[in-house]
Amino acid sequence: MQLQTDPVQAGFDPERLQRIDRHFAAYVDDGRLPGWQLLIARRGVVAHFSSHGKRDITTGAPIEDDTIFRIYSMTKPITSVAAMMLHEEGAFELTDPVSSLIPSFAEQRVYTGGPARAPQTRPATEPVRIWHLLTHTSGLTYGFNRLNPVDEIYRRTGYEFGTPDQDLAGVCDDYAAMPLLFEPGSSWNYGVSTDVLGRVVEVASGMGLDEFFRTRIFEPLGMTDTGFEVPPEDKDRLAALYLADSAGKATVPKNSPPTAAPRALSGGGGLVSTAHDYHRFTGMLLGGGALDGVRLLSDRTVRYMGRNHLPGGAHLDQIANGSFSEVANAGKGFGLGFAVVEDPVASHVISTPGELSWGGMASTAFWVDPAEELTVQFFTQLIPSGTHPIRSQLHQLVYQALVD
Repeated sequence: MQLQTDPVQAGFDPERLQRIDRHFAAYVDDGRLPGWQLLIARRGVVAHFSSHGKRDITTGAPIEDDTIFRIYSMTKPITSVAAMMLHEEGAFELTDPVSSLIPSFAEQRVYTGGPARAPQTRPATEPVRIWHLLTHTSGLTYGFNRLNPVDEIYRRTGYEFGTPDQDLAGVCDDYAAMPLLFEPGSSWNYGVSTDVLGRVVEVASGMGLDEFFRTRIFEPLGMTDTGFEVPPEDKDRLAALYLADSAGKATVPKNSPPTAAPRALSGGGGLVSTAHDYHRFTGMLLGGGALDGVRLLSDRTVRYMGRNHLPGGAHLDQIANGSFSEVANAGKGFGLGFAVVEDPVASHVISTPGELSWGGMASTAFWVDPAEELTVQFFTQLIPSGTHPIRSQLHQLVYQALVD
């Protein structure tokens, strides 16, 4: 990818930008990462684009401009945008019960105690609403959280990282049959909420999630390499996936080639993408829902999504129940699909109020800073995402290079 503007004209000090590359090159040189790619854009145009290391350590293939990455939970903002597009069309209200579109959610129960083999539950007094799915306040969870017997119930049912071999409708019925961690709207927990939201998109639109993404988001924005699978002719462009060993080094290959779409299309973590494509998506968010004459959302809707929607205006560190998060929780609220910076001082990381962000399980990350007209994306392929402080360090290094 060619730079689209002189970094100086975009407000960056070129020598300070090189600090970022040198810092993360050391991650590759000492084995902490296999390779990485970074894209920084200002006012919608690329001001810095760099790569270092390998997309496959075994073959020695380098990270290239068109390398494809598993973006995992960076899928969630895309699914949230899809849902809000349908909301703008009047398909549902945010306060509608999910059961109005997925009937199996009509009789939810809340966990009250006991082991996973014999949980005690009571009927929920509040239905799971579409707003709860968008904000992770539904009471749904992930099996890999390993914090509560409900997490174990997910694992015992076959839902730890992947899903059984069935379609998304069947998967969501399974989720509905398991107890909620808490009364919907009373706490925050990272879980399968956005996967259920993907099913809401399917039912409300009458289209498969892959078709909706392709026809309503990817093709209009020119995101030609984003999808639930990698075509056979492009499989060599896919970066290899690695697990961190006990020393935090990227030495354990993980066989996870998304060369065929699964039956259950995960709106919470199923997409692959490229730096070019995700730049188009973040550019649309920075543009208030529009990019290059294509409008997906009203600017009012995007601003509304970027408000803190947590109950009582709480921050994540105040309301989250200790589950995994793709951001540091202090000083951040949660909007409709991504974390929202409210207090940079509380976060102890240089950032801007109103910044939108999230990341993926393989240590990918992005943020959109409307005040600075800045978008940043970082791609690599190392699980788990919290192995190294990549995201906080990236923040401090990007903002120290911005000098206008």
